[in-house]
Amino acid sequence: MTATSSDLQTCERVKMLVGGRWETGGSPRLGPVYNPSTGRVLAAVPFCTADEVDRAVQAAAEALPAWAETPVVERARVMFRFRDRIAAHAEELAALVTREHGKTLAEARASVQRGIEMVEFACGVPSLIMGQSLANIARNVDCETIRHPVGVCAGITPFNFPVMVPLWMFPVAIACGNTFVLKPSEKVPLSAVRLGELLMDSGLPEGVFNLVHGDRETVDALLTHPLVRAVSFVGSTDVARHVYETGTRNGKRVQAAGGAKNHLIVMPDADLDQAVGAVQLSAFGCAGERCMAGSVAMPVGRVADDLVERLARVAGSMKVGPTDGGAEVDMGPVITREHLDRVAGYLDIGAREGADVVLDGRATVLPDRDGGFLIGPSVLDRVEPGMQVAREEIFGPVLSVIRVDDLDAALAVGRGCPYGNGASIFTRSGWAARQFKQHFNAGMIGINVGVPAPMAWFPFTGWNGSFFGDLHIQGIESIHFYTQQKMTMTRWFESPRESHHDPVWKTGKG
Repeated sequence: MTATSSDLQTCERVKMLVGGRWETGGSPRLGPVYNPSTGRVLAAVPFCTADEVDRAVQAAAEALPAWAETPVVERARVMFRFRDRIAAHAEELAALVTREHGKTLAEARASVQRGIEMVEFACGVPSLIMGQSLANIARNVDCETIRHPVGVCAGITPFNFPVMVPLWMFPVAIACGNTFVLKPSEKVPLSAVRLGELLMDSGLPEGVFNLVHGDRETVDALLTHPLVRAVSFVGSTDVARHVYETGTRNGKRVQAAGGAKNHLIVMPDADLDQAVGAVQLSAFGCAGERCMAGSVAMPVGRVADDLVERLARVAGSMKVGPTDGGAEVDMGPVITREHLDRVAGYLDIGAREGADVVLDGRATVLPDRDGGFLIGPSVLDRVEPGMQVAREEIFGPVLSVIRVDDLDAALAVGRGCPYGNGASIFTRSGWAARQFKQHFNAGMIGINVGVPAPMAWFPFTGWNGSFFGDLHIQGIESIHFYTQQKMTMTRWFESPRESHHDPVWKTGKG
């Protein structure tokens, strides 16, 4: 079902947070928040006006001086309390992710845990934010660097990880002494609201964290606001480019993670059972709605026929269905009816281009097909690198198979890809693994690992059209992104009234 304007007027409105106060906002523009498993509307999300965004940014700016001067250990203690609250409410958060996004409960739990790890990283900010010092870099001259907060920061997050991706951003930013305005995806705002409630319950001062909702109008209001100093973004490449160009044009520091087309190379010597399982989880986990999904498999040489046959068999046996209510399925729905139609359309595009549709997810027998946004896994074989299904990010459970003769041919396919998030190789050969690690055109590499997504302590290092900016999300780079360095050189001269035997600072005599 498609929500009408009158339907939304009767729905519960999603709350926004401005200056420590929860409110529903006055915007006449509303969007639906669906349960993808059923297709029913859960709530109406208000698309904040530029004036409402301004109030949130102003509240963050007013809270900034006091929070920036709060001792770093006290800021870290807020994060410790926040971490404990998330852990205590982890099952509630996972159920909420499943309800508004459609992930399986196991996937939702794993994403919440990865978010908790990022908060734990932020708890260590006192040691991570320290500067450097060196005495006597010249005669009687000492030098030191100290990291200061950037100021008001904004985060714009996607629909595919409603808890995890926001936690990539605001815990580190706030622990570093900044204030923050979060704009979650309008498709999944409920998880962000719950995170905001738990954060405020952790003793964070009013105005340090603010929450607004909306679409491009809201995003542009943040990107052009003169008081916003830094912007973090995760989403599609087209929007990432817009965020980077608009933000930097308006004098802001920007990190913008975009889309991907990730390649999985299977060598003839690979452990095929392990490789098939890893490719299956990479391509079809989270219904393919993640920027680290393995969407292109590249079997090398003679292994191709066996790999395709096995992948079609295991993917075809996956249980697909609604995920709400704790249903035990292998794969849940995609996010909206429009996205379902888009994903299905790529199967027709692939067939027209000459690919073999080995497994058609549209033919999967699915319960509640008319209500939920459900489609099964699909496998397209004999895809060529120039085909649309090989070049464009589908962001759904569709795996394209490009057959190559050798590793050099696989590396060449990678060089031709405009993206550069991740890639993996499955092999027993150390030489092949080393060549792949050194030369594949991507920022995150897996060796016998299906999804080479880094944990909190390492940066999320996309390349090319997968990332715009200089400092990546996560790891020590996130500390550097949310701080600015100040260097101080100091020289003290001996007073004429002092001597080497009885300096004033030692005797106290004037």
